[in-house]
Amino acid sequence: MKTERILSKFNNELKLKGFKAFQIDDDCNETRTYSRKDFYKICLTTGKSIINYADRSFEQEGTILFFGNPHIPYSWETISTYKGYTCLFSEDFLKQYDRSESLLQSPFFKIDGTPVLEISEEQRLFLNSLFQKMIEEQENDYTFKDELIRNYISLIIHEALKLQPSEHYHQAKKASARITSVFLELLERQFPIETFDSPLQLRTAQDYANYLNVHTNYLNRAVKEITGKPTTTHITERIIAEAKALLQHTDWNISEVAYALGFDYPTYFNNFFKKQTGTNPKSLREKAV
Repeated sequence: MKTERILSKFNNELKLKGFKAFQIDDDCNETRTYSRKDFYKICLTTGKSIINYADRSFEQEGTILFFGNPHIPYSWETISTYKGYTCLFSEDFLKQYDRSESLLQSPFFKIDGTPVLEISEEQRLFLNSLFQKMIEEQENDYTFKDELIRNYISLIIHEALKLQPSEHYHQAKKASARITSVFLELLERQFPIETFDSPLQLRTAQDYANYLNVHTNYLNRAVKEITGKPTTTHITERIIAEAKALLQHTDWNISEVAYALGFDYPTYFNNFFKKQTGTNPKSLREKAV
């Protein structure tokens, strides 16, 4: 319970300021307390690990610089002792910097880009100093510390742009397979819906394309090529599956279920549900009783 309170406090502070930097080690719980859906991540670590990023795997040993994009699913498997630094920041936090758009569009934050860089000892020492400065600045009362921290983030990204990308990963056979894999995992991450006051955010192919920074037509072609079904069909099927689960296993009223699934009016939800299933939400709920 104490750990949960600590993690909750950490997340609240992070969301309030839009930025957090800290030192990490084997036992550091802070490395697991950020919300991947909300925050970008830059991590400088030394150790051995496997990083699964979209449909690629990076096997790394030594010091690396990792860039995490909240729009792209990834996981980190630690193989041996590791240590280093991490900074987390929201898009809104960095957007106050005039050139933030170009930084977030760098190859490190793109689906087909390179999120992992191998770092030499000399580079590690310099980057360490930047992370240390960010940690120091976030604790002081300097009026313009946010601006200063954004400059440090910018400097880290620019230093990374000078380096050669790591090649220790397995490329997907096709770009279509890669984007489809990311789309399907992102779709699944939207569920289950646990509260009706936090409605579904991504409901259309356009929503997913915008979130993944690709054109809708490109996403549709890729998904249809790999799965045989259009993007919209995948989305619709998953929403219907979630709608049935909510109707059968919660006490939410129809309006609450509709709102939770992103429908502005219950009528829209009723029409959508009946078109896809041949019955209406009320009838399905009554059968389940």
